[in-house]
Amino acid sequence: MARFDVTDTEWALIEPHLPVAATGPLPRRVRDQFNGILWRFRTGSGWRDLPERYGPWSTVYSRFNGWAKTGVFHRLMDALIAEAASRGQVGLELVSVDSTVVRAHQESAGLAVAGETLDALEQALTEEKGAPLAEQPPVLRVMRRRSHPTSRKRVRRRATIAR
Repeated sequence: MARFDVTDTEWALIEPHLPVAATGPLPRRVRDQFNGILWRFRTGSGWRDLPERYGPWSTVYSRFNGWAKTGVFHRLMDALIAEAASRGQVGLELVSVDSTVVRAHQESAGLAVAGETLDALEQALTEEKGAPLAEQPPVLRVMRRRSHPTSRKRVRRRATIAR
């Protein structure tokens, strides 16, 4: 067993929630494949870099793909959280907050909305809040975007070089 592989105690909680067909792999291989899936996401490596002790990378990937598509991981997580709750071990320390920064393109700062769409949004907001748009707090106010004057084509002046 490798350093970060699932322990026997952890496996006892996980195994009942993993689907194994009657003619499927032996339970030992399922555990190896599960550990391979965990290894891949823990290290951030590609599937082809999976150590041989977990089995062929394509088999582990196929197992992961099938389980992901059928919702096995969601059900497993729900079951493990329910088990922890029944033991009184659920707390705020289990909450994970991702602080990843995602940069937007410079042109994503403003949204151009057609006049009819903006009018419909204002009408819906007025109906929802029960007050005309001008009387609503600034946080909820939809501001009209000033229309830009018609763009003029820039004429490039070419410098003439004296010969």
